[in-house]
Amino acid sequence: MMRAALRFAIVVLAAIVPLRYSSAEVGDIAFVRKAAGTEDVPPAIFPHFVHRMQFKCHVCHDAIIVMKAGANPITMDAIQDGKYCGVCHNGKTAFQATFEACPRCHRP
Repeated sequence: MMRAALRFAIVVLAAIVPLRYSSAEVGDIAFVRKAAGTEDVPPAIFPHFVHRMQFKCHVCHDAIIVMKAGANPITMDAIQDGKYCGVCHNGKTAFQATFEACPRCHRP
């Protein structure tokens, strides 16, 4: 029961913290954009710990994300096509990754 309450608290906090535009924390993964002309777009911050609290590793690795630097060509187009983050961030399983929701992921 206490574990369920802790998990619930972490999920609630995870939903609130990104809205405050906080930067990456220890254990988070920052995806820095490398395309020309995107230098002023903040990196997408992946809160690994929050996701790990809800899912076992095999849910994402290697079915959705390959655990090798540079092996996942993640783009907004790919996400909106239901790949990578878009597998869950589709408005049903988790908040939809749209251009209106930029600050949820892209934080300075």
